[in-house]
Amino acid sequence: MEIGIALPQYGTHARADRIAAFARDAEDAGFDSFWVGDRALTPVAPSDLYPGHTPENPYPPQYKTFLDPLTVLTVAAGATSRARLGMSTLNGPWYPPALLARSLTSLDQVSGGRLDVGLGIGWLRDEYTAVGADFGRRGALLDELLDVLDGIWTREEFGHEGPRWTIPVSYVGLRPVQPAGPPVYLGGFSPAALRRVGRRAAGWVGAVLPPGAAEGLWDVARRAADEAGRDPEALRRQIRHNPAPGATADAIAGVLSGVRDTGADGCFVDLQQSVDSPEEALELGVKVLGLLRG
Repeated sequence: MEIGIALPQYGTHARADRIAAFARDAEDAGFDSFWVGDRALTPVAPSDLYPGHTPENPYPPQYKTFLDPLTVLTVAAGATSRARLGMSTLNGPWYPPALLARSLTSLDQVSGGRLDVGLGIGWLRDEYTAVGADFGRRGALLDELLDVLDGIWTREEFGHEGPRWTIPVSYVGLRPVQPAGPPVYLGGFSPAALRRVGRRAAGWVGAVLPPGAAEGLWDVARRAADEAGRDPEALRRQIRHNPAPGATADAIAGVLSGVRDTGADGCFVDLQQSVDSPEEALELGVKVLGLLRG
């Protein structure tokens, strides 16, 4: 199983001057992938609660400070040469597809073809309001985005007329390093989201869930792939783990070992809610890596 770690991006870890060194040291230590998330804003009175939270504590307080995900990945790409670059997840419906395709293709080039695109639809209506996107149509917007990305990455001339976006037929001169474009993983935890994974994606960006829950969702994706004439065995799983504050290396390694036992292709730890600094995160992450690899 591939083992990854989240890059310094939010909360007390949102230190631009630490990204390059963190990525370089993590790659030297043996991590296989680096990950970022995506937040547009943290409302004072949010429209929705983050899963598992309460009105008194509506979302992780670390979310109040968030560096741009593509900028963080670009810095990490320039400091490394081997580790994959992933997103858990970029909120696709926020972005105009033509501009997002340009950014992702450029990042795939900058990284030498190491980009894995992780897309989701988010959970906070306030963020959709802030960026001018329709929260009620977020699934349809994601599907249209996927259509555009596929067209831009596979054709020399491309145009699009859809419910939300219109792109005049244009020459596509900027090409990704990876044939047919970077692999696209989709997030989400509903049956509809996993059916979309099976029909349209390279795989699923999930999270550590209660026993049996992740396996049930994965079965939904596999059935959807089979029904769409795709090979279910080709689908890949990347699973995120957010350890609680104070979690030990032994405890975290135990969780990741359990993920490995499910047959997941990769698991990555986000330690930005566990410890206070990038230095502590890397030290803890390296201990976890050593336990798993040892």
